[in-house]
Amino acid sequence: MNKSGDDKGELGLPAVWAIAVGGMVGGGIFSTLGVVISNAGHWAALSFILGGLVAYATGHSLAALTIAKDEAGGIYSFLRDLGFLRLAKWSAWVLLAGYVLTCAVYAYTFGAYLGNAIGGPGWLPPAMAALAILSMTAINLRGAGQAAGVEIAIVVIKLAILAALAAFGLSQFDVAKLEIPSQPGLIGVIIGAASVFMAYEGFELVAYDYDEMKDRKRVMARIMPLAIGSAALIYVLVALAVPMLTGTKAVIEDGEVALSQAGQAALGTPGLIAVTIAAALSTASAINATLFSSARLAREVAEDGALPERLGKRNAAGSPQWAVLSLAALALALAVLGGLDGLVSGASVVFLLVFGTLNGLALKENVGKRWITLPGTVMAFAALAILLAHFAGLV
Repeated sequence: MNKSGDDKGELGLPAVWAIAVGGMVGGGIFSTLGVVISNAGHWAALSFILGGLVAYATGHSLAALTIAKDEAGGIYSFLRDLGFLRLAKWSAWVLLAGYVLTCAVYAYTFGAYLGNAIGGPGWLPPAMAALAILSMTAINLRGAGQAAGVEIAIVVIKLAILAALAAFGLSQFDVAKLEIPSQPGLIGVIIGAASVFMAYEGFELVAYDYDEMKDRKRVMARIMPLAIGSAALIYVLVALAVPMLTGTKAVIEDGEVALSQAGQAALGTPGLIAVTIAAALSTASAINATLFSSARLAREVAEDGALPERLGKRNAAGSPQWAVLSLAALALALAVLGGLDGLVSGASVVFLLVFGTLNGLALKENVGKRWITLPGTVMAFAALAILLAHFAGLV
């Protein structure tokens, strides 16, 4: 274990908060609002709250496991070091699939928002999506990671734009505007929360940076409520505000660019440009961070012999080039060929499965607070079961 120099890292609480919030809001609210409203109707905000509770429990479990181990890592290294080798390999494969899906969602969203703002032929959004992945792949192959100062600036800019949009919409609040012709019941709220759970994916990236934190145990213990609470708050406010500007029907129909339409309704062309900038910055930085972390996870798994050895090889810049290229190629194909609803729901299935397992591991190892880890385990697996039943047409 790495026990030396708790204070020698470079990342303070603001930088770690920016990494976690940036990972979550990186594409979440820009791409998922239409999906959750179509499932939950006027209870969409409650869906984001329920998802946030599962995310908070998972963040608590992750922080407790990381502090107990006092070493950077995630669910793969936790399971491996505890001797659950087969389960560790399985978790790594599933988690890598989830990261590919989320990269595809981020790229799809990047292309949709820029294509909507620029106009032009139908091939432009997928071309912009491909450009986003190729650009971030090039950055990763050069060995460049997340610059803390840049990430803080990006997070502040996009949160400011989203907060302004939420304030403008809430100033015109009318509960009647949240109604849709066929209002779902409680099950719709749960399906909505489960369907967009990938909007909370990203907080776990901070576990990979644990050794880079100043006073790492203290920062890790504090970061999850702050980061996940910030993301949940902005999601809830935006879910309530955007229908005030465009109408709920328009949010569902224009789900992939719903926030752009709301920005335009609020402030005209300047509003459209501001939201497009926020979406482009958010999704590009999220693709970069996800590729960076997932490629290093693939390298670690390859070095342990659970993936082809080639994926563990590094280039002259220290980047695991074949892992980066493989993950990027898969994400690019899905971004260009996949539909948004399918990508979002598929990613949510993966992360509910992995995060439910993470909560269960914390429960088994008796770390963290049991009154948080136990409900977190139950809620994650229950949401997963309901979502799979929904896909099968049973609910």
